[in-house]
Amino acid sequence: MNDITELLRQVNEGDAVAREALFALLYQDLRKLARSRLRQNETITLLDTTTLVHESYMRYLKARELSFGDQGKFFAYAATVMRSIVVDEVRKRHAERRGGAAEQVELDTGSVGANGTDDDQIERVHEALDELAAIEPRLARVVEMRYFAGLSESDIASALGVTERTVRRDWDKARTLLFEALK
Repeated sequence: MNDITELLRQVNEGDAVAREALFALLYQDLRKLARSRLRQNETITLLDTTTLVHESYMRYLKARELSFGDQGKFFAYAATVMRSIVVDEVRKRHAERRGGAAEQVELDTGSVGANGTDDDQIERVHEALDELAAIEPRLARVVEMRYFAGLSESDIASALGVTERTVRRDWDKARTLLFEALK
């Protein structure tokens, strides 16, 4: 059994020392995940890589019960937390701005940064994603991991315990549903 697997087992049993050790062991990978997310949308937030990872760590420590079957599930959890932090930052900066005319939102992770994603767009996607999660939780997780964390299809498949083909189908279906919700 490798170090990560053993630490995950200990975290699942509630070991606080293992929880800290797991985060420390995966710190550089989490920085890469955060850097990838922030690079996609340089203009959406004042957060930097270190701040995003450290804020994620604070939320990780506050979480009561954590259960990770494998490293992929840990990164799925990290993606969820990072999404939440980015959205909270956007909301904090633009709490006074609500509503307005609907505009088309691009849900192609390859072109998000290139099109100058703005704060309102991130918040609208977040709200639509919450609605999607209420009816299709797995689809919402796929979007969360791909759009908000920049994980690959194989990483998402591993975290969710499905095939890459299923991830692609879920991504296509989720994009369609979100596009309709954001019209």
